[in-house]
Amino acid sequence: MARRKQEAQLQQEIETQEEWEDMLSKEGLFVVDIYQEWSGPCSCLIANLRRLKNELGDDLLRFAAAKADTIDALEKYRGHCEPCFLFYAGGVLVAVVRGANSPKILRTITEQLQQEHKVIDGQSERKEIKDPYISQLESQEKLDEDDQEKEEEDAKSRSQSRFAKEGKKEITVCLIKPDAVAAGKVPEIIADIEAHGIEILKNEERHLTEEEVRSFYSHLQEEPFFDELVSFMTSGNSHVLVLTKGRTGENVISEFRDLIGPTAVEEAKEAKPESLRAKYGEKTFMNALHGSSSEDMAMRELAFFFPDYAAPPAEGKPKLQRTLALIRPDAFKNHKEDILATISEAGFKVAMQKEMQLTREMAEEFYKEHKGQDYFEELITRMTCGPVLALGLAREDAITGWRHMLGPTEVEKAKSEAPESLRAKFALEETKINMLHGSDSEETAKKELEFFFPMEQTVAVIKPDAVGTKDEIIDRIHESGFRIAAQKETNLTRELAEEFYAEHKGKEYYDDLVEHMTSGPTYIMVLSREDAVQGWRQVIGPTDPEKAKEENPDSLRAAYGKNILQNAVHGSSTAEHADVTVKKIFGDLKFAPDGTVIAEDVPEQQEKKEGEEDTEAGEGKEPTNETNEPVLSEE
Repeated sequence: MARRKQEAQLQQEIETQEEWEDMLSKEGLFVVDIYQEWSGPCSCLIANLRRLKNELGDDLLRFAAAKADTIDALEKYRGHCEPCFLFYAGGVLVAVVRGANSPKILRTITEQLQQEHKVIDGQSERKEIKDPYISQLESQEKLDEDDQEKEEEDAKSRSQSRFAKEGKKEITVCLIKPDAVAAGKVPEIIADIEAHGIEILKNEERHLTEEEVRSFYSHLQEEPFFDELVSFMTSGNSHVLVLTKGRTGENVISEFRDLIGPTAVEEAKEAKPESLRAKYGEKTFMNALHGSSSEDMAMRELAFFFPDYAAPPAEGKPKLQRTLALIRPDAFKNHKEDILATISEAGFKVAMQKEMQLTREMAEEFYKEHKGQDYFEELITRMTCGPVLALGLAREDAITGWRHMLGPTEVEKAKSEAPESLRAKFALEETKINMLHGSDSEETAKKELEFFFPMEQTVAVIKPDAVGTKDEIIDRIHESGFRIAAQKETNLTRELAEEFYAEHKGKEYYDDLVEHMTSGPTYIMVLSREDAVQGWRQVIGPTDPEKAKEENPDSLRAAYGKNILQNAVHGSSTAEHADVTVKKIFGDLKFAPDGTVIAEDVPEQQEKKEGEEDTEAGEGKEPTNETNEPVLSEE
């Protein structure tokens, strides 16, 4: 489309992704007319836009027309003829107007321009929104994808193998033929099979009789080479193998057929030189190996060679569980390291860890179901006589696995029936209270984990020296189970930097630290997770990167820190400090139980003046924030 001469004076023409990104990098409020090549821009509004531009005389106000057909970022806007105006400030979307509604567009321009001036003056935050139409479109696409996946799952279920329907592993039968056995190739062939992750369930060496061979190969009895085949297969010993793979054996038949290659050795050597028949076969049917050709043939051949053998049951998908492990004060004081070592050796992952001193009220609340029992008072006394160590353990079948390690609840019973259990090994002579606790069900585990590790928020800061590695650090954040509830990039004021590091005030490096934090852009995030404050501090590691490399080499400061000042990242020291910082940076955010920000209608940024005519009577307000996870940003 030819560039428009007259309109180009008002609107910047955007036709490529590079031009689009260049526009977003510039300061100001951009009012962008998104158009299709076949329909062109909304030219009927040009006069009104030009008049408003002249009236306001504001250099921050800029206009552009972007061709959706050729800009990757506008892919979801393609094919729609309705006029669409997107409002961008500081590189983020701040408003959307659909339709050639001149009064609404002009009013939105005025409001957003006033808001942008407030942002630049530091009087307000810029709020990024998501286009409601695009959100709806993406939701529909997700539903369509879910429907497609369901259809595929249904189709897969309908075509499910007989083995799977019976809850059995899929198997295949393999014959290592006399030529390979005589050549001493059996160990090599078995090693090749196992190297491809295939499990050998049975392996028997047999000398097949003529009757067995004729019956086994009855489907080939009309072939001219049949008698020669019978003679060959009875000329020496064969090995009969039953094979499967993985938890279910799914696709083992086709995978093994692919591994052994084409039936004819000559073809195998040419087409699949790495196949087993190419490596170990001689010629034609003297091809070293046989593999079942189908599920029906596998079942028939299994019954033929091993009539009393049943395919093993398929293993279910491993279920990863979390459970609470509580090391009571006496055991924590005397046996902490031994217990933690035992937990690690048993394959548990310590997902969360907290040392804390329980008050009497906390202990009574945690054990309220035991109130009234004769041991209740002693239990509360033991639980409050010193710090406890609460652990969130993760493993397949973690609940039953941990309780099995603990042994019986009663100490004397544990000593007599399970002397190697933890409750038996670490029991105290002077009390009947056992020294360790474990959740007894998934429901209980959830409640108990929430008791010791409630969902909370912390503030994470990527410092100016590490902003260049932001994407890598964010990947680590997600890998560590955190949800980024809100985020923004900004240049910290000295006041805010001093608030971040108030606990360091008076130390010799304090002024240098504040100066560094205000030296360039900083990326600030609100992270949600159970026990987020301590969890994040564990991820980032000790303040000194050199110490971090020794004590926590996988930490972020070990990976990205340079020195104590330039140590890449910062984290709130307490939940209270995090709460104050969140309010200071992001305002009064409210969080759902899962850690996401609760979306609330944001009031109109500019109230109508008293007596101003409402040109859209009865029309609903456009929300200024459509996302459940607001991304706040400022230049």
